[in-house]
Amino acid sequence: MPIHFFERTQLHASPWKNGGGVTREIACHPPSANMQDFDWRISIAHIARDGDFSVFPGVDRVITLLEGGGVHLHSADGSVLHALDTPLQPFAFSGDAAVHGRLLNGDCHDLNVMTRRAVYQAEVRVLRRNETLLPAPCGWLMAIQGTWQVQTAHTETDTDTTSAQQHALGAQTGLWWHDAMLACQCQCIDSASDAALLAVRFTPTPR
Repeated sequence: MPIHFFERTQLHASPWKNGGGVTREIACHPPSANMQDFDWRISIAHIARDGDFSVFPGVDRVITLLEGGGVHLHSADGSVLHALDTPLQPFAFSGDAAVHGRLLNGDCHDLNVMTRRAVYQAEVRVLRRNETLLPAPCGWLMAIQGTWQVQTAHTETDTDTTSAQQHALGAQTGLWWHDAMLACQCQCIDSASDAALLAVRFTPTPR
C-alpha cells in the first residue's frame, strides 16, 4: 500500500530565487512532476519578506497559516483580498491571480496545497479529536499538536475485501498516499487541549 511518512524537520529546503523565502516540498503527484506539470502538490513555505506569489494558470490553491504573524494577500484585479492572520484557518484562491503578500508581523510559515483544476480538487480540514475521513485516492495528514492514532482502511475493488493498518503520528510528523482508495479514522490519544491535525483529501474533478 503506497503510504509515505515524513517529519517536518527533515524536509529539504529550497530557497526562492527572489530571496524572499524558502519552500519545503512534502509531496506531489505524479511523484516526478515539476512545477509546470503536477496534478497536485503540497509544501510548506517560510515567507521572510513581502513579495509577489508565483502565478499558476489553471491551478487552485489553499493556504493555511501554521505559525507566525501571517500575511495579507491581495491581487490587483481585486479577486483576492484576505488577511491570513489566524493559524489553521485554510483560505482558498485561484492560482491564476497575480497575488502580492505583505507580512503582518514578522515572518511566517504556511501550508500550501495546489491542484490542477481540470484534474483534482482538494478538501483541506483541521481535525480536533476524533474524526473520520471519507475514502479518497490521494491524501495527506500532518499532526500539528498532540499524538494521533490513524487507522487507514483500504478496500480492494476487485475482491471487495478491506485491509486496515494503524499508524501513530506525533507533532510535526505526517503521512500521505496516492493511487489507493483509503479511508482514515483519526483520533488524538493524549490530553492535549490544543490537539490539531491537518488533513487533505484529493478527489478527481467531476467531468
